[in-house]
Amino acid sequence: MAKLYFKYSTMNSGKSASLLQSAHNYVESGKSVLYFNAAIDTRYGEGKIASRIGLQHDAIPYHHDFNFYEHVLEHIISVNLPDAIFIDESQFLSEKQVLELCEIVDVLDIPVLCYGIRNDYQGNLFEGSRTLLCNADQIDELKGICSDRGCNKKATHILRYVDGEIQKEGKQTIVGDQEYESVCRYHFMTAMEIYK
Repeated sequence: MAKLYFKYSTMNSGKSASLLQSAHNYVESGKSVLYFNAAIDTRYGEGKIASRIGLQHDAIPYHHDFNFYEHVLEHIISVNLPDAIFIDESQFLSEKQVLELCEIVDVLDIPVLCYGIRNDYQGNLFEGSRTLLCNADQIDELKGICSDRGCNKKATHILRYVDGEIQKEGKQTIVGDQEYESVCRYHFMTAMEIYK
């Protein structure tokens, strides 16, 4: 039976590299794979899944109105039945899209593996992550290390900087690497002045 997987972590923990490695294992076994990435993630070019260690693969970009179920049905009719579906930056999925992925798993019996960030720079869940946490058959945390020097705790939160200043409010999403830092809960809470 196929499953819906959610593999999450903070930034710079190897999510995209892990996705590409897992997808490569399918392809090396002669299986067919569909790759998707959020259309707003253009750091390495449109329709690319890329890791900081240099791995990359073309992907179908999805936007907020993209219908995964219809796209997969069209793919089945015109090309073939994929053996697995891999989705990067899954925090940007809408609730409706996650439910479409559930339908792909339950009705079409295709495994769907989603990789993304759990919470934003304010410590709040992304819509896609929240819906995946509620509906995934299997949830795995990919562990990263706090970027604060001298701290070896697991990174669980993200800080966002603009011109070197920590941001405590504003737009939930600004795509990029340079403005963000992955930290443990303690360093997040002290930086956000939640701990006095």
